[in-house]
This record gives sequence, structure tokens and C-alpha cells, in this order.
Amino acid sequence: MLHSFVEKTNIPILTTMNAVDLAQGNLHIGFIGTHGNRVANMILNECDLIISVGARLGIRQVGRTTSKFAPKADLVRCDIDEYELSRNIKDDEKKYQTDARDFMRMLLDEEVPNYSAWKSQCLEAKEILKDYDKQPGNMAVEKISSMLPENPVVSVDVGMNQCWCAQSLVLRGKKGRIHISGGYGIMGCGLPYAIGSCISAGNQPSYCITGDGGFQMNIQELETVKRENLPIKIFILNNRVLGKISETQHFDNDDRFAATTKESGYTVPEFSRIAEAYGIRGVKLRNYDELERYKEWIVDKMPCLFDIPLPENSLLTPKIKFETQMIRPELDSSVINIVNEILRR
Repeated sequence: MLHSFVEKTNIPILTTMNAVDLAQGNLHIGFIGTHGNRVANMILNECDLIISVGARLGIRQVGRTTSKFAPKADLVRCDIDEYELSRNIKDDEKKYQTDARDFMRMLLDEEVPNYSAWKSQCLEAKEILKDYDKQPGNMAVEKISSMLPENPVVSVDVGMNQCWCAQSLVLRGKKGRIHISGGYGIMGCGLPYAIGSCISAGNQPSYCITGDGGFQMNIQELETVKRENLPIKIFILNNRVLGKISETQHFDNDDRFAATTKESGYTVPEFSRIAEAYGIRGVKLRNYDELERYKEWIVDKMPCLFDIPLPENSLLTPKIKFETQMIRPELDSSVINIVNEILRR
């Protein structure tokens, strides 16, 4: 129904992290919030109307100072939860307590103009910014994306890998799913999610993208994968540190690392050898481009594990303060001006 509305109106779709699989392929613009795609947050600053369907719009999306959230936009909110609607994001917002499906049906019945010109502006801005903020983790996720079949089911763990996937994991097709733990924030969820997804889909291949820290929290579930012969493909983005925490210790605590790096008490095993001990194919790659050598592994009916190295100092970019101000990294003002001019036409 969402796709029908977008195809009718050409209104760009921005999502929250939990909903990144709602808009895939050429419908995908980006997700908003603290580690959201830069272009998505810049579009929020320039748009004149937001229709929010089932999005909580919590502090990671709107910031602490809500007056700075989409300052030029009117806000229409739909949510089935009256308690979510009980707080205001904007004083003059319009609220509808109803099921998202019913709300979308009402929108489809409305005479809504075609916003192709505005969507073109957004896509033009996205093209200009496509190579900014890109980290090795983003490039690894893009490589994985390119090798997945159409309409895959991907389970994502918690940590830097989660944010890189929300930013850069774009699926082909309209029926694929990305399972993210969202507000639960439970490191170690990736492999159990993938096991459940695989079994519920009749033992069809499912995909797990995880970090070295999260994977170690439920590594024993490899025995379940082997015992049940589940065709789960595991991609470990391995930077050998507890990334999100060590990043905070780096930027906010003057590199006073504690239990997040090798020197401060955190280490990782040889994951491919552990996989082999469980009777599962495993390989330690030199870089993510080596995935090309294992195309058959990614689509066959047997489990496997890829240990993909990343630099220890991998970062999450961009980063936004709770005051909804971009803080990392800063772009050249000329680039910002060009993008803003495109969005203000």
C-alpha cells in the first residue's frame, strides 16, 4: 500500500532505523536520526510537510530541542498507540489514532498532487552526497547488498554494523526484510533472529550481518545452525573492538579505553576456525571484495560464515547531536550550500 501511494504521488520516503526495509530499490532515499543518512536529515530541514505513519519520532529522530526538527514543515502523525500521540512534536501538528493500513487507504483516496519535481531534487541531492560519510563498514555492507538475491531476509545485530546496515543495506525487490532490534538494543540478537527467520521461512536461506562483539554473545547458537542444517549465511564485520563504545571513549573520554580494545581488555578469536569446529564452512577474508570468490556459498542451501576485517578505528558517520545539529564530520560549506540550493528550488 505504501508503494502504491508513492508510485501515485512520487513523494519521497524517509524512514526511521526500524523501518529501513519499507522502501527499497529506487524508492530508497535514506533514514533519519542520530546516525541517519546526511541527505535524509537535510531533506527534513527543507521540506514543508511530513506525513509520519507509525513512527515513534523519539529523541534519536527529533532531537532534544524539538523546535529544530523539520523547522519548515507541517507535521501529520498517524499512530495506533494513543500514548505515543499524547506527546507533541510540534504544537500545531495533526494527529490520527488509527491503523496504518486504514490511514494509507484514506490517503490513496485523496486527490494528492504529483511531486515528481521534489523527488528529483531529493535524488539529485542524494547523488551529490553519495560518497560523503562513507566508511569501510558502509562499503562492506554495500558489497554484501550487491551479492544478495532478490527479496532476502537479513537479520542485523546491534552495534556499528546495525548503523552501517541502516545507512547502506539496500535490498532488491519489494518483499525483502531487514530485522533490527531497534529500541531493545540487544547485542547478540543477530544470529538468533536469523535462526528464527530461517525456520519460519521453511529453511530458506537467511542472512545475518553482525559484529565481532555481538556475535560472541550467542556464538554457541552455531550448534543449532549445524544441528538443524539451517542455510544461514553469517557476515561478521570484524574491527576487533567494541566499536560504538570505543568510539564514545575516543571522542568523549580522551581515548581512555576500558574493555573495548585489545590493550584495554577486549579480544576476538579466529571465527572461521570456530565455525569449522562446529562443522560449518568458514573463511577469513582479507577484505570484503573477496566475497566475489564465494558467490555459490551465498545462495546455496548450506550454512557458512565470513569473517570480514575492517580497520580498528572504523567510525560511524555522520553523527548528529540531540540538538539536531550535525557534528561529525563537517562538510565544506560550499557542498552544503549546493545541496541546500537544490532542495530550496
